Amino acid sequence: MSFIAMNRFKVRLGSEADFETTWRERQGRLRELQGFQEFRMLKGPEGDGYRLYSSHVIWDRREDFEAWTKSEQFRHAHKNAENNKTQSPLMGPPQFEGFETILHEK
Repeated sequence: MSFIAMNRFKVRLGSEADFETTWRERQGRLRELQGFQEFRMLKGPEGDGYRLYSSHVIWDRREDFEAWTKSEQFRHAHKNAENNKTQSPLMGPPQFEGFETILHEK
């Protein structure tokens, strides 16, 4: 049916606005890829010194997601991931979770 790729981000309290601005101003290229359906960035609850965020990307199939991870668009989107780690708003690396849809209602 579809595949949902999610990343959970723990963003240091006080860094939320910078984190959100980075995502709003990025040059997204997901639409260029076969199987891309939808992207959402979600803002969640506060934890111990952080605010939880989660990105959700819906793909037609797991294979479409896997093709994204090997694409030039993926390399472009992640080219600055290692820069400025000392000033990163994140408390550790994002945590990936992938899910295959077994039921979908509208």
